Amino acid sequence: MEYVMVPLAALVASILSFYSGFGLGTLLMPVLAVFFPLPAAIAATAVVHGCNNLFKILLVGVKADRELVLKFGVPAIAAAFAGAWALHLFNSVSSGAAFSYVLLGRAAVITPLKLMLALLMLCFAAVDALPALKNMKFDRRYLPLGGLLSGFFGGFSGHQGALRSAFLVKTDVTPEAFVATNAVIGFLVDCARLVIYAYTIFLLGGAGGAGAFPTGAAAAAVLASVAGVLIGLKFLHKVTLSVIQGLTAVMLALIAALLGAGLI
Repeated sequence: MEYVMVPLAALVASILSFYSGFGLGTLLMPVLAVFFPLPAAIAATAVVHGCNNLFKILLVGVKADRELVLKFGVPAIAAAFAGAWALHLFNSVSSGAAFSYVLLGRAAVITPLKLMLALLMLCFAAVDALPALKNMKFDRRYLPLGGLLSGFFGGFSGHQGALRSAFLVKTDVTPEAFVATNAVIGFLVDCARLVIYAYTIFLLGGAGGAGAFPTGAAAAAVLASVAGVLIGLKFLHKVTLSVIQGLTAVMLALIAALLGAGLI
């Protein structure tokens, strides 16, 4: 079942994220978490996210805004290391704390990490859905702060794109530069957090060790996400950002509710 659901989620999320600059990791990670341990699902999502961004860079990377990459990307990389290590520490400390119950014959397990991620998702859903937050504006002098916030949450839970897009979309860049800059910064953050994920999973044995890493599902998701980029590129001028943001907000809220309730 995971070889159907995971690639399908990667395809749909990749198409959405091509236009908005976020959504792939946010929507794919919970689907992976249905079948694999949560930290391993986050690490696998980072692999898919990184490959997806690399493919975008190959297509439109030359149009990235260098100033934005430096002012936003460098702090984001540093914060991504901290966020990824915080995930390891948080999971280690809270791994024994869980609450379980039975709903309609199905066992549901709520852990502190699931609750933390659910709250994060709800916050990012609010950014997309509430007019007061959706229309936020950011001056370029706040780019380093945005990079720190986006990078940390990117390392901690994989949720880097929503904050990054909220900052970058208000900097008067062209749509092509927006997509390219998002891809470059996202790829750099992915590389940073993957270093920590690899260390904590493969060397320290976190999330069940190397054997728990979903290699096959991750590979299938990478191929599906690449197909999503190609589809997104083809229909770039036929889809509005507001429609994608609204759909992503609804999906985020639904997934957050299921994750927070321990049902996924």
